[in-house]
Amino acid sequence: MKIGLECHVQLPTKSKMFCSCPTEDCEYPNTYVCPTCLGMPGSRPVLNKQVLVYGIMIAKMLNCRINDTTWFARKTYFYPDMSKSVQITQYDNPIGEEGVYYLDGKKPIRITRIHIEEDPGKTKRTADLTSLVDYNRSGIPLAEIVTEPDIATPAEARQFLTQMIGDIRHLLNIPDDLEWVVKCDCNISVGTERVEIKNVNGMKHAEKALHAEMIRQIAMIKAKKKILRETRRYDPERDVTIGVRVKEFEDQYGYIDEPDLGIYHIKDLADSIKIAESPQNMILRMTSQYKIDQKMAKQLVNTSMDLAGLFEDVAKEFDTAAAIKWVGGPISSNWRTMEERDAEIDLMKLKGFIREYTNGKITDTQCAIEIKSYMTGVDASAAQEDSAGLETLINGFLDQNPKIVADYQKNDKAANQVIGYVMRQTGGKYSSAEVVETAKKLIEARF
Repeated sequence: MKIGLECHVQLPTKSKMFCSCPTEDCEYPNTYVCPTCLGMPGSRPVLNKQVLVYGIMIAKMLNCRINDTTWFARKTYFYPDMSKSVQITQYDNPIGEEGVYYLDGKKPIRITRIHIEEDPGKTKRTADLTSLVDYNRSGIPLAEIVTEPDIATPAEARQFLTQMIGDIRHLLNIPDDLEWVVKCDCNISVGTERVEIKNVNGMKHAEKALHAEMIRQIAMIKAKKKILRETRRYDPERDVTIGVRVKEFEDQYGYIDEPDLGIYHIKDLADSIKIAESPQNMILRMTSQYKIDQKMAKQLVNTSMDLAGLFEDVAKEFDTAAAIKWVGGPISSNWRTMEERDAEIDLMKLKGFIREYTNGKITDTQCAIEIKSYMTGVDASAAQEDSAGLETLINGFLDQNPKIVADYQKNDKAANQVIGYVMRQTGGKYSSAEVVETAKKLIEARF
C-alpha cells in the first residue's frame, strides 16, 4: 500500500494573497471581498510579500531545495466557488522542491514540492438543495505540501500530519488555542491504481478516510474488480468514500503562466530568513545531547517549548540529573495548572528553589513543596499536606505490594504500577508524573 498527501496549510497573513482584504473570520458572507479576489474584469493581483516569506520558511523546515526563480500560473477549472474560473497557483518552479521530512526522527518522507496558492470561496448547500457561495475565503493564501507516496498506513499518515502541522504551528507562531483547519487531498493505492480523496478536514478524518478507502480497494481486488483512477470524497457519518469524478490529469488543467504577476528572484530573501528549531528537531537533539529517553524529551517539548527550554537551562547550570529530577518531575507535573492560572510566573524563581536544594539549604521534599506552591498558587502548608497525603497513600500500597520494590531494581518502570491505584483512590487529584516521582523516591528509600 502506498499513500501520498497533498496538505493545504493556511498562511497566517493579515491580508489576502493578492489584495488588501482581511483574512480574519467574518460572521456575514461576502463581506471581505473586492474586485481583485472576486476576479472582476480590470482588476490586477499584487503579491503579498509575507506569503513568500512564510512559504520559504516552510520549505526550509522541510529541507527543500529552494528555487532562485519562481513564478505563478493560472490553473483553469470551472466551479462556482472560483469566480474567475482560474486559480492563481504555482506549477513550474514552485518555491521548494525535493525535500525530506523525518517521521519520529527515523523514517524519511520525501517532499515532492511546496508551492503557494490562493484559496477558492466556500460553497454551502442548503436543505432545499440550493447552493450558496461565500467568497470571504477567496484569495486567502495557502501553502500546499505534496509528498511522495512514502507513507505506509492510514495511522502513519495521521502521525505524519500531526507531527508536521505541530512543527509548522511553532514555525509560524500560530497559538495552540487558535482553531486552524488543515485540509488534505489523500492519495492511496492498495494495488496499482491511485485514488484521490479530496478535501479531507483534519488529521483524524484523514486517517479514517484513508482507512475506509483501503477497505474498499481491498474488497475490489478480492472481487477481481478494476479500481478506477478517480476522485472521491469522504462521508464521515457513513465512514465511506464516494465517487465524485474521474481523476483529472495535470494537462487537463490548462496551466498557463500568470501574465499579471512577474518573475520573482528569491535567493537573497531565502538566504536572509533564519528559522527557529522545530519541536521535532528539538526532541531529537535533546535526546542525543542530554542522553534522556525520547519519551521524556517528547513530553517536555509537547507540553511547552518553554518547559523544554527550562530543562536545558537547569541542565546547563546544574546537571542533567537535576533537570530530570526537578523539571521532568514536579515542574512538569504542575505546568498545566500554572498555565491555567494565567498568573505571572518567573521561571527563574523555579531555578532558585533548585539552587537552594543543591546548596543544601532545603531538603528535596521542601523543594518539591515550594515548587508546587509557587506554580499552583496553593499555600505551602496545604501543599505540604498534599505531599504527605500522597506519600502515605503510596507507602501503604507498597507495603501491600512488596514485589513492586523488587521489580523496580530490575526496571524502574515498575513504579508506574502505583499510578492506577492512586488515581482511583484520589479521583485524579495528582498528576501521573507527580505520582511516579514520589513513588520512585519512596521505593529507593526502601533499598
